[in-house]
Amino acid sequence: MSSSSPIAGPFDFDRSSRDEIALFLAEAVMAAGPAVMDVYMRGDDVRAKSDGSPVTLADLHAERVICDRISRAAPRAPIVAEEAAATGHRVTVAERFLLVDPLDGTREFIARNGEFTINVALIERGRPVAGAVYAPALARLWFGGDQAFVCDAPVGDGLPAALLRRRIRVRQAPAALIALASRSHCDAKTEAFLEALPIAERRSRGSSLKFCMISEGLADVYPRFGPTMEWDTAAGDAVLRAAGGVVFDLTGAPLVYGKIGGDLRNGPFVAWGDAAAARRFGFRS
Repeated sequence: MSSSSPIAGPFDFDRSSRDEIALFLAEAVMAAGPAVMDVYMRGDDVRAKSDGSPVTLADLHAERVICDRISRAAPRAPIVAEEAAATGHRVTVAERFLLVDPLDGTREFIARNGEFTINVALIERGRPVAGAVYAPALARLWFGGDQAFVCDAPVGDGLPAALLRRRIRVRQAPAALIALASRSHCDAKTEAFLEALPIAERRSRGSSLKFCMISEGLADVYPRFGPTMEWDTAAGDAVLRAAGGVVFDLTGAPLVYGKIGGDLRNGPFVAWGDAAAARRFGFRS
């Protein structure tokens, strides 16, 4: 069962609530699902970008679908998209802009393990205030503005109706934590950080699924010390914040976006479900 009245243009970011914006972004990421899964099912030659990271036709097709959809509905909305930036498109940020990662977890996509996502977030004054994360191979959608939701979302079915969406919240951290680590990007600093915490269980997941798991109360902490870009984290960060979680840099300040002087690169960060637990381990709220 899908929504009978999908959001169509024009879309006014100024007059829409954060939850309405999150729904709009959810429709945008779901619209890219068929293009991504078409490439996924038939296979694709992998190319290398200038920085050596992999890119597939799915990245390119999904970005085109998402950006076209947003631009038609809200032509004045500034968009920063990963693949456009990688090909030299001028990156311009504003007080409010959109960050698009058309395929987070390209290595997972190539490995055919299903742990890749399509991501869009709205940034306002350096904070992710609405976002949507879609895992088309898992038929799962997360989105959040003022509140966060999850639902089953088969590719091509359209945005699920409201009664099929479940509100999600982070959990209070137990004495022994469930930690998440990147399936493809782990390092010695991450290992050292996790060794200093009371970890009962450690799970590996690809892409922004780690933020979503914490948002659903399925895990407690996700450290990332390796390099990431803002589009890698913005949508998952938005969902997590809407679910009551926090994402801190190593100074204890919330992760910020629009770092144009730093080429939109993130420094190390730690995502927490329970802010009180973060404070116990030296992070401010």
